[in-house]
Amino acid sequence: MTSPGVRAPAAAGLRGPAEWDYALLGVAALLAAIGLIGVYSASITVAARTLGNGEYYLQRQAMYLALGVAGGYFVLHTRLELWHRIAGFAVLGATALLALVLLPGIGIEVNGASRWLGAGGLRVQPSELAKLAFLMFAAARLSEADSPELLRERMLVILVSLGITGALLLAEPDFGSFVVLAAATAGLLFLYGVRWLYFIALGGTGLAALAALAVASPYRMARLTSFLRPFDDPFGAGFQLSQSLIAFGRGSWFGVGLGNSVQKLFYLPEAHTDFLLAVLAEELGLFAVLAVIGLFGFVVVRAFAIARRAALNGDGFAALLAYGLGLTIGFQAFVNLGVNMGVLPTKGLTLPLMSYGGTSLIVSCLQIALLARVDHEQRMRRGAAPLGAPAMTAAMRGRA
Repeated sequence: MTSPGVRAPAAAGLRGPAEWDYALLGVAALLAAIGLIGVYSASITVAARTLGNGEYYLQRQAMYLALGVAGGYFVLHTRLELWHRIAGFAVLGATALLALVLLPGIGIEVNGASRWLGAGGLRVQPSELAKLAFLMFAAARLSEADSPELLRERMLVILVSLGITGALLLAEPDFGSFVVLAAATAGLLFLYGVRWLYFIALGGTGLAALAALAVASPYRMARLTSFLRPFDDPFGAGFQLSQSLIAFGRGSWFGVGLGNSVQKLFYLPEAHTDFLLAVLAEELGLFAVLAVIGLFGFVVVRAFAIARRAALNGDGFAALLAYGLGLTIGFQAFVNLGVNMGVLPTKGLTLPLMSYGGTSLIVSCLQIALLARVDHEQRMRRGAAPLGAPAMTAAMRGRA
């Protein structure tokens, strides 16, 4: 059941030859290329010393990128109607994978966290899949709410699902992924037009729960205090952030030169994953960091513009999906950038499209492909509105 003003994706109504948002795809490709170079530079010494192959992480990152591009090509040529139809099954499957991670002998534990499934050198991180699946699920359910009563029912379903997914993420523990998922869901509800009273109540409850989780866990409190004063314990809780800040300081305006980072030489832990930006800052300087921020800003702004076009075309699922994708990519990038610069507490979140990590990179490619698919279907509709069109239509507001 769908709203007359906010309908699910239709198979008909498309015209003309294929049209794609080459600017969005080009920026995403540029971010992935910068990431590939950065991963190689940040990991070559560690890989050579520990694995005997300096190109180990580069080769695997290139393989993951190829898989992501292949998956993205499939998504790019698949109608949104299919994703709307299977969204419920997708979130059930992702939840099942999150539960499997917690089973002894099945989940793979690294550094005290059980977040991976797999065998040998092949690993899958279900939390990355869960974020994308839940986003599609929330967009699908909200787009079908054509009355205040049905909206309240769908909101309850979404929040219960978020609670289950969040509990599984926190049990791993993966606090960072839970924060990204909760923030993206809250943003989606806000953009949909949920009444302020509901939004404030939900937001207040969520913030109180996050504060309680932080206070109740000694290691989370340690991360919070080290974020505030990292140099009080530069060889303990504040070690990683201290080394990251040193990298930024050494890079200054133009960097010390590609490949010349000192911090990546066993000083900065996880340099090719969570702290890739710090190495880029040291080697290429402030202007490179600003360029990366600008590229992510372009992706987010483009996602919101695509969502506005879909809303004006009356395609609720496409609009909500595009908004959710923009929120997820933007918020995760914001957290990673903030952690690297010392303005946010340390979290184990990768930088989308750039950091080393198979599932993260593949899912990032799928997210960009979904955005491009939304844009494609809206471009091909008769009378499609320009990308600078006003925000969401009245049909998507005042529902609660």
